[in-house]
Amino acid sequence: MSTISIEPVQTGRQQKEFLDFAWKLYREDPLWIPPLRQNIKELVNFVPHPFYVRNRVQCFLARREGEVVGRIAAILNVGHNERYHEQRGFWGFFESIDDSEVSGALFDAVKGWFAEQDIHKMRGPVNPSLNHEIGTLVEGFDTSPAFMMTYNPPYYEKLIVDYGYEKTQDLYAYWGHLNMLEGLDPKLKFIVDEAKSRFNLKLRRMDRSRFKEDVYTFLDIYNRSLVGTWGFVPIDKAEVDKMAADLKHLLVPELTSVCEVDGQVIGSMFGMLDYNPRIKKIDGRLFPFGFMRLLWNKKAIKNMRLISTNVVPEYQRWGIGLVILERLVPDLKAWGVEEVEFSWVLESNHLSRASLERGGAKRSKTYRMYDYAPAERASETA
Repeated sequence: MSTISIEPVQTGRQQKEFLDFAWKLYREDPLWIPPLRQNIKELVNFVPHPFYVRNRVQCFLARREGEVVGRIAAILNVGHNERYHEQRGFWGFFESIDDSEVSGALFDAVKGWFAEQDIHKMRGPVNPSLNHEIGTLVEGFDTSPAFMMTYNPPYYEKLIVDYGYEKTQDLYAYWGHLNMLEGLDPKLKFIVDEAKSRFNLKLRRMDRSRFKEDVYTFLDIYNRSLVGTWGFVPIDKAEVDKMAADLKHLLVPELTSVCEVDGQVIGSMFGMLDYNPRIKKIDGRLFPFGFMRLLWNKKAIKNMRLISTNVVPEYQRWGIGLVILERLVPDLKAWGVEEVEFSWVLESNHLSRASLERGGAKRSKTYRMYDYAPAERASETA
């Protein structure tokens, strides 16, 4: 068998090869959705991104006989290590042919890069953090991914496990029909009614006239509500600014819901139209005309993903999330949406999972996170 060579990505040509490899790997796969090219350039820091103001990344290519056969990025998340008082490296943007020699060499490169910094525990995949796309698809290969969800061939799980990684957490995508709210489990219906009667709730959609302020509100609630969530690291202000700019043309007020109590926002929910079929048609290119094709006649998009339902901790066990969703339903029906994907939901988030499952949602996809740690089990709690 020919030798695998690993090289750190340093030149513009190597950057292009790193980005283009996914198109080569998935060219025969009808379910793959190409990433937005500009977006992935930023997320691996080929174009500056605020995530890397304090964090670092090193990308690697694997070659066999001069041909690129794999890629990976080693990611040093300073915020995670400070928050959890540990030394852990992350990896992401992993793509490989079905060959354990190739994947093993890529994981060796990541391990070596971190070892130089006296870091020996690793976790992945993250692209580049838990606030972005994460996880390896291990169940649900029969359909394309929803917007901003990952996709990979079925053999990736074996490549990762064979190297020595162990599962640390699963994440689920749920399929649901809007009419499941009309036939809520009586206990859930009681919780919704009790929350409405107990609190002075005011519900509204996002206000386009104060878009930036509302986006900041969404992200503030996101940071505050996930404090106790596995692996969570708050989004800093620079990233919030970047996300607000990126979401400006993609968010639709009808797919958002904000809950206030006595003038204070305590919860929010936002969904995103599933732009993936359009991204596939423009092959991930926003310029020169892809941006217009992506956003033209958004009303024609009838599939959506509910990305985030967040409630501040002191209100989390009062059914506020269900109340927020209930407010959203009439707008979704008016838009023409009937089915949605709820994603992602952590395996350890028992409350959200139970609410969805009791409401009739069906698990449609499973994504997996893996840990690697020498001489100890990788499933250590973070």
